[in-house]
Amino acid sequence: MTRVELQRWFDSLAPRDQRILRVGGIAAAVIVLVGVFLPLQHLVNAAGKRVEQKQADLAWMRAAAPSVLAAGPGPSSRATADSLVVLIDQSARESGLAKSLAGSQPSGSGSQRVQLNAADFNLLVAWLSRLSSQHGVKVESATITAASAPGVVTATLVLRAP
Repeated sequence: MTRVELQRWFDSLAPRDQRILRVGGIAAAVIVLVGVFLPLQHLVNAAGKRVEQKQADLAWMRAAAPSVLAAGPGPSSRATADSLVVLIDQSARESGLAKSLAGSQPSGSGSQRVQLNAADFNLLVAWLSRLSSQHGVKVESATITAASAPGVVTATLVLRAP
């Protein structure tokens, strides 16, 4: 239907019907504005505030980084071979890998071979990252193979104390 035909049809309506269509059109526009655009505006404002907060956090982290690096690793990073076994066991339990920890045995001076079965890959990576950053433990070697379920792995790791 063209604009001219639509105008002819509208003009052919009774004045009461024309008034109802006008009011209905305005009401529909208000409903769309209130129901769609205002919530979207609220979401955009909230996202902007989150970005500002994250930028402030990043600026603080960048400012604090030199002092954290200057402080060096904490006292827990000076683990001996004996305490490495305890550290591996405790931190694996804290990281949710206790059921997956199949065993640990010495593997040379200051290192431990650790076997994990049916371990959640994300938990494993987070655990290794925490061992490295908080305790200075290094991964000398790692063999990680996929298990039957997605995101589940079997891993053999050689970890060395600093």
